[in-house]
Amino acid sequence: MSTSLGSPSSADQLGPDPDRPPAAGVHSLWRLRGYLRPYVGSLAIMLVASLGGVALAIGIPLVTRAIIDGPVTDRDLGALLPLAGLALLLGVLEAVLVFWRRWVQSNAVLGLETTMRRDLYAHLQRLPMAFHARWGSGQLLSRATTDLAAIRRFSGFGLLFLLINVVQLVATTAVLLHMYWPLGLVVAAAAVPIVWLSMRFEKRYVVISRQVQDEQGDLATLAEEGAVGIRVIKSFGRSTHVGELYDVAARRLHATSVDKARLSAKFWTFLEVIPNVAVVVVLLLGAIGVGRGQLSIGELVAFITLMLSLVWPVSSLGVILAMAQEAMTASARILEIYDTEPAIRSGEREIAEPRGHLRLEGVHFAFPDALDEPVLRGVDLDVRPGETIALVGATGSGKTILTALVPRLWDVTAGRVLLDGVDVRELRIEHLRSLVATAFEDPTLFSMSARENLTLGRPDATEADIEEALEISQAGFVHDLPWGLDTRIGEQGMALSGGQRQRLALARAVLARPHVLVLDDTLSALDVHTEALVEEALGRVLASTTAIVVAHRASTVQLADRVALLEDGRITHVGRHRELLATVPAYRDLLAGDESAEVPA
Repeated sequence: MSTSLGSPSSADQLGPDPDRPPAAGVHSLWRLRGYLRPYVGSLAIMLVASLGGVALAIGIPLVTRAIIDGPVTDRDLGALLPLAGLALLLGVLEAVLVFWRRWVQSNAVLGLETTMRRDLYAHLQRLPMAFHARWGSGQLLSRATTDLAAIRRFSGFGLLFLLINVVQLVATTAVLLHMYWPLGLVVAAAAVPIVWLSMRFEKRYVVISRQVQDEQGDLATLAEEGAVGIRVIKSFGRSTHVGELYDVAARRLHATSVDKARLSAKFWTFLEVIPNVAVVVVLLLGAIGVGRGQLSIGELVAFITLMLSLVWPVSSLGVILAMAQEAMTASARILEIYDTEPAIRSGEREIAEPRGHLRLEGVHFAFPDALDEPVLRGVDLDVRPGETIALVGATGSGKTILTALVPRLWDVTAGRVLLDGVDVRELRIEHLRSLVATAFEDPTLFSMSARENLTLGRPDATEADIEEALEISQAGFVHDLPWGLDTRIGEQGMALSGGQRQRLALARAVLARPHVLVLDDTLSALDVHTEALVEEALGRVLASTTAIVVAHRASTVQLADRVALLEDGRITHVGRHRELLATVPAYRDLLAGDESAEVPA
């Protein structure tokens, strides 16, 4: 879908700083105009129906004038019925046009919001890990919900009525000037303070509107973190402390929202007062005009009726302008995400017959905000098809980052990662990640059934395939859940123990049948007995799969054909476990507390 976003506002691949938001304005909404294109026909129908309603709203008072100055004054009942019928017909037509406009409007605006939400979600999926590390989940959630809803409300209602109300004000004022110009000038003069107040209101409201929306995002982040981390909060007895943090953020949002409401109330009060004062002046001058014979009673009634028909357009101006400011602010916040260019771009190649030969050549890596502090420095490693390499190193040596380079969760800063001789950056992202499966130390499970979590990487898996993966990972406990595999395991799998989550994540990775399997210390939460069973079964899988296993235990290391020792961002030794244990003191020191690491006599 073309959104006419234009070029990014920032060359930084991480995107704009969430703590320094860009200015909002009409240009923000204008850049999202592409989303309106599929609904041009609906918008045209809405516009025609609304303009027709304006014409009918002006026509009815004119018919009323004709009735009063004609049949009523002349006491002619015969002439009264046709005019009364005409007024009734105009009223019915106006109601039909209102119904038609609202029916078309509801379908168009909901479709627009759905498309924007889908595109936003798809773009978030393409953004690099660096982006998600910097942005709070609550900020992203508020943009995907509150901000898109604000844009939808203005696009479907505010924008149309801003145009219609201006047309109605101009057209009605022109009719009033034509009917009796002194009173028409009173109406026209009332527009001057309204325009002045609107300009002042716009400048102040856009600032406070952005502040409210940002604080809503911060509060959503605190709420999400409190829900996900509830076990940690309770175990440390910090419920009161976390509650106070939330209370402070909520009070800050409350104070800002009250300031916003106070500003709106002042503006809307003036918008209510000005038309009412104008009506009083019109009544006074109109009565004088009727007394002097300059104005008929029918013209005065029509004049006042038309004047009163302007009260809603003027009063609603405050609501519409507030809606416009919120939509402009929301658009700027949405564009912060759209303007973030994905640092990891998909290639076009595919490997016709993958074998799983993995090779790292001169790999360097540094985080984008710390380029002068590389995590990996010139890493070379060759993992032959079907071979298992255990990656061993001290905490912070770069093991997890190295494994994340294979499926391109991060990209190398220098050097290259080859899969079957092809640089992974040349492969289609979807194809690469279908060849590589990863099980993390801290697995992420989703608020869905155990079956859906298992088949995430392979939706077409058979029952036999699922059972085999469960057996390998010793995750048969899922059959003891209330509804077996169809049991919903809750957000983040919090209903399961750490070891159960790891085994379920391992089963998910095994079930995907990858050509390259990455296990990032996946067995760390298992007890010794369960670990031994998993390792025995996993050995059969690893016999035919290329694998990188991040390990801290000698029992896990012994699953591997070879071991690579990672020290200070470099692979310093590669060899068999026993060889390294006997000849490399640093390796021996890492496994010093593990009895199974001892070299047999």
